[in-house]
Amino acid sequence: MFRLITSFIACLMLLATASAQLKTKQDCNLIAVDVYKGWINEAKPNADPEQIKVKLPCFNSFEKEGNESKCGGGIYYDDKDFKFYIQRDYVVLGEKFKGKLNIPLLGAKRDDLFAWFGNPKLKDANWEAYQMQYGTLIVYFNAKKLVNKIIMSTKSTEEIDLCTD
Repeated sequence: MFRLITSFIACLMLLATASAQLKTKQDCNLIAVDVYKGWINEAKPNADPEQIKVKLPCFNSFEKEGNESKCGGGIYYDDKDFKFYIQRDYVVLGEKFKGKLNIPLLGAKRDDLFAWFGNPKLKDANWEAYQMQYGTLIVYFNAKKLVNKIIMSTKSTEEIDLCTD
């Protein structure tokens, strides 16, 4: 009888610990951006959200695509400083982006951009927009005229609708 009770208690304890497993966050390994192709880990800004999440599973939060969502929905990688705006078809890389760019664009001097992209299609005091094969590349500058934010979009400069968040 003692063995039966002991076995029963051991089974209950095993079941309790089985349901309390630690869950780890998915890792993206190396996050690689190709500025000329307009993708991160081969996920383009206009890709299906599920495809983006497969290629970059380490997202912090997800907002379903649709007009009722802020900015049309997004996949956010806050700890790595980038985000996909899925309905608006663009991705933003912030100045603290944790990943590898195929060209050293973040922190680059404004004067160095011509060698990589030619003349901008549009420009302002704090940003420049370049026509790319995939759509539009927009770079923003800080007070020292260094690139501190990058937007890659599959839309043209006439079509793009940036979110003000």
